[in-house]
Amino acid sequence: MPNIYDSAYELEKAIRNSDEFTRLKDAYDAVMADESAKKMFDNFRNTQMELQEKQMQGQEISEEEVEEARKVVELVQQHEDISKLMEEEQRLNVVINDVSRIITKPLEELYGNPEEETTE
Repeated sequence: MPNIYDSAYELEKAIRNSDEFTRLKDAYDAVMADESAKKMFDNFRNTQMELQEKQMQGQEISEEEVEEARKVVELVQQHEDISKLMEEEQRLNVVINDVSRIITKPLEELYGNPEEETTE
């Protein structure tokens, strides 16, 4: 039986060599090469992380903060390179979520899926 960690490292290599990751890296490199895009993207990421941190700490997010975040999102979505980066990130996330479902299948089978039982 293969070592589970060896399999995990093989999976990591497969992700790294995938078309989805290559396209994401190319899109990321394009954003980082453009100073104004990089600043916009960094501002977007910082805004995201600040709001996530507040949520995790159970702090209230004000309407002002929500509105500011919405403006930042609108701004970055208008930038072609950043928009492409976000699309490519979403594509890779779909793959990673699919892989996650596959590798957690033994647990689902062991414990059952309560959602399926309620819909039958």
